[in-house]
Amino acid sequence: MGCAPSIHVSQSGVIYCRDSDESNSPHQTTTISQGTAATLHGLFIKTDAADTIPSVITYQTRQSRNKSHGERRENSGGHICIEAETQTSHTSVKVSATEECIGPMRLTQEPIQVLLVFAKEDGQSDAFWWACDRAGFRCNIARTPESAVECFLDKSHEIVVIDGRHSQYFEAEAICRLIRATKPSEHTVILAIVPQTPLDQEEPSVRPLICAGFSRRYVENISVSACYNELLQIEHGEVRCQFKLRACNSVFTALDHCQEAVEITSEDHVIQYVNPAFEHMMGYHKGELIGKELTELPKSDKNRADLLDTINTCIKKGKEWQGIYYARRKSGDSIQQHVKITPVIGQGGKIRHFVSIKRPHSDNNKQVHKINRDGDHSQSESHSLRHRDRRKESVDARSISSRGSDAPSLQNRRYSSVARIHSMTIEAPITKVINIINAAQESSPVSVAEALDRVLEILRTTELYSPQLASKEDDPHTNDLVGGLMSDGLRRLSGNEYVFSKSTFPNMSQLVIPVTLNDIPPAIAEMLDDEDQWDFNILELEAATCKRPLTYLGLKIFARFSVCEFLSCSEATLRCWLQVIEANYHASNSYHNSTHAADVLHATAYFLRKEKVKGSLDQLDEVAALIAATVHDVDHPGRTNSFLCNAGSELAILYNDTAVLESHHAALAFQLTVRDIKSNIFKNIDRTQFRTLRQAIIDMVLATEMTRHFEHVNKFANSINKPMAAIEDEGSDSEGPASIRNSPENRLLIKRMMIKCADVANPCRPLELCIEWAGRISEEYFSQTDEEKREALPVVMPVFDRNTCSIPKSQISFIDYFITDMFDAWDAFASLPGLMEHLSENYKYWKGLDDMKCKSLRPPSPPGKDQPISPSLRGEDQPIGPSLRDEDQPIGPSLRDEDQPISPSLRGEDQPISPSLRGEDQPISPSLRGEDQPISPSLRGDTNQSVPA
Repeated sequence: MGCAPSIHVSQSGVIYCRDSDESNSPHQTTTISQGTAATLHGLFIKTDAADTIPSVITYQTRQSRNKSHGERRENSGGHICIEAETQTSHTSVKVSATEECIGPMRLTQEPIQVLLVFAKEDGQSDAFWWACDRAGFRCNIARTPESAVECFLDKSHEIVVIDGRHSQYFEAEAICRLIRATKPSEHTVILAIVPQTPLDQEEPSVRPLICAGFSRRYVENISVSACYNELLQIEHGEVRCQFKLRACNSVFTALDHCQEAVEITSEDHVIQYVNPAFEHMMGYHKGELIGKELTELPKSDKNRADLLDTINTCIKKGKEWQGIYYARRKSGDSIQQHVKITPVIGQGGKIRHFVSIKRPHSDNNKQVHKINRDGDHSQSESHSLRHRDRRKESVDARSISSRGSDAPSLQNRRYSSVARIHSMTIEAPITKVINIINAAQESSPVSVAEALDRVLEILRTTELYSPQLASKEDDPHTNDLVGGLMSDGLRRLSGNEYVFSKSTFPNMSQLVIPVTLNDIPPAIAEMLDDEDQWDFNILELEAATCKRPLTYLGLKIFARFSVCEFLSCSEATLRCWLQVIEANYHASNSYHNSTHAADVLHATAYFLRKEKVKGSLDQLDEVAALIAATVHDVDHPGRTNSFLCNAGSELAILYNDTAVLESHHAALAFQLTVRDIKSNIFKNIDRTQFRTLRQAIIDMVLATEMTRHFEHVNKFANSINKPMAAIEDEGSDSEGPASIRNSPENRLLIKRMMIKCADVANPCRPLELCIEWAGRISEEYFSQTDEEKREALPVVMPVFDRNTCSIPKSQISFIDYFITDMFDAWDAFASLPGLMEHLSENYKYWKGLDDMKCKSLRPPSPPGKDQPISPSLRGEDQPIGPSLRDEDQPIGPSLRDEDQPISPSLRGEDQPISPSLRGEDQPISPSLRGEDQPISPSLRGDTNQSVPA
């Protein structure tokens, strides 16, 4: 029974295999196809010539071949001379793993793997093939640069041989660079095959090969013995050295997780390495220390004058020194350390390094140890403390309860709490953290134990991610803004409850399907041509579409991302769904309307086109993000969660005062979608895919709730930004960041961060759009404050009083507290320099207004000139939106009686979609203000205050 042939399944489904017993050529190819009658090792095959191997072969695996005793193939007719080792025809070459030692560490090295990169088969490739066979190396061969990289990433070969003789097939240096760009190549030896130099020419320089990443070069020689000798030299030289260096990673891993501070310096006392425990103890980052001499660091004045000289005299003699030493931390305070310095002897018997191990020293620690030494049962107690419960890998509670009463009261209290924790049969992650801290407390000085107790108190709080604000006198704008957005109100009910009525959904049979994407009016189509640009003006689209931008923009963006194809739904279904969703946004809201939804959809689509975002998410994630952006504020009443909780609304009661609006948006979106088959975009996808898509949509909509803002931002920064930055600083290949981004947990964080940034991207828009959105959100907050005062409800954001509020201050506070850190983290991931530039310019604009003591949207206009609110977006007779309401006027369509539908635009074909736009004399919301009542006194001002634009 011979050795099994190597087999490759091509893209066409044809199987190619090799068998060294069938032919003298090591690359003789046999093709397995349907209908063949020949047999090879139980396979039906048909034998072809070697030159018929098609280009679809990527790489082939070569196992050890069988050769008969004394087998010799002569170098004639294009075949090379083979001096094979003595083998029987039925015995395979067996290679056992070899053992190596690096210091006291014993290593086992598996058989070496070699990758041959040759564009075509010739005598040189055959020679290396058989040389690998003789040496017992596992061998692969690749024909193209792509297959070479693919095979290398799969096998991580110790040796790569690249044919550099024929540049017409591929550039050897380019392939070498591709392989060197991968992480596994760090410890790989790459050999270049170069042509022989004529005797009358000068030997070429090897510098280009070294610069490309090659380790060695081999001058063309088709002798198997020459190739074999080259491979043996590489194995016993570079390969074994790289193997030992690779094992050093485990030592550094141990140092990184060591609890004692470790510092390694050169013989000249230049810092070469510090571990994380050292950084934590001294307050420095390793980048601030490595490469510096110890003499450059500040010294503590608490050491005696001759201590350093004593230490240097000792360690320069090759002796170990240990004792108490005061070091100065980065903060300037001194820390008492127990230090042990060990010289390391290197080449030539000379001292090459010094290893310092440091740990905090405390007199309190001595006292605790003294108590243990003086006790009658100190050894048994110490042993019982070290006893571990195998099941939990933690301190045995029974051992703790048996301690004597002479231990300090602090420790007794600590031990009893540990016992209670370890009695739990199910451990949550936070419980495991507490177990670790308690275990650390047992062997810590009292001062450290007290500090760890304070840590435990913090961990037991619920607000782990919310920063502590200063007193309200410091910045009332920030405090009111944060209080209004990040809390659920005072939970105080009043006699006048804010109630949502049961909505009457539109009759889909009477719904007029909008025009197709191809039949959009030319003016609107021309606007939509720029939707892929960040500076796209959504407010111009709002005016051109009669306040229906979401339907038109949604059709364009969903088509660009092939949403209909993914959901297997028709364009007509998508159009109906978009119109239903848009109809349930309240046009009476100055901010939370369908224009805001369209703006968030546009930002989400823009982010999805960014390279790192696109490379991190699959199509289901993209579709879920676009749908979530579309529905994320549907049926928003223009009031905050805190207002609804204080007013005792039906929604607040339904959702237990927790993420009230966000839960309502997500739930209503699916209710509207599945209510009628004509608008059900999910009707054709299977149950599993629907559940996955639904969960992703709900998670992103809920992520827009501001109470968990800092939690989402901190998790994104710690799980994605920092690990990616660390990998990039190390100069690693792109696979590391990709693996970080593509994990399921981190993809979830990316989607949450994306929709959060899209939802509040107004400060990153061009200035004119930023100003307009600032005016709209301010008007909505003013209206809420008016109603809170009118209904005797707690005023959630007192600073948003239309008569006294400074809009520039509110924008500055919002950017400082919520926007800057979040977009810094998002920009570091997605690379958004244009947005950050807009953010900087807009911040300067608001800062300038605030410095001028201006409270309005724009600086004061010259005397005698009235500035319209937004002349570029509407006619002179059309105001920006409702800001003041009569007491008997409900806030939004969701508050109307049951007999009145949410969207009058859906009542029939003869009913225009925007009744407010029927004539020039019809204002947007005539029911919400009188002729003599201004839109927003704080935005308009007298002659000494500007009118916003």
